[in-house]
Amino acid sequence: MNVSVKCEYALRAVLDLTLSPGAQPIRIADIATRQKIPQKFLETILADLKKHGFLESRRGAEGGYLLAKAAETITVGQVLRSVEGGRTGRAALEEPGPLGEFWDRVDDAVAGVIDKTTFAELARNWRDRQARYVPNWEI
Repeated sequence: MNVSVKCEYALRAVLDLTLSPGAQPIRIADIATRQKIPQKFLETILADLKKHGFLESRRGAEGGYLLAKAAETITVGQVLRSVEGGRTGRAALEEPGPLGEFWDRVDDAVAGVIDKTTFAELARNWRDRQARYVPNWEI
């Protein structure tokens, strides 16, 4: 499965918002800096994610973006499909040939993983991994 740069950035932005403490809006510039995403490109991605109901935005000095619903209810597959316009597998071939069934099984397996993986799970896994690498300076 090939994932476009736009999809990668969308996933990273949603995960960044999931990992942010509290329910305060996060500024686009902060997300762009942390995730190393060009800010103008991120603006269009976040606007798309808002349009699809994953994010909400707040205006003003304390404004920014935040998740519109619980991270437990947002899957990687949902975000990928919203960014890619419904496509997450290989491009449909006119003549699938002898490998058609094989690629269909691969697409089904990938869809099974991305449709079951929530951003809450990704955040939990990341936090667990980070906790294992906290140095202990105790003497």
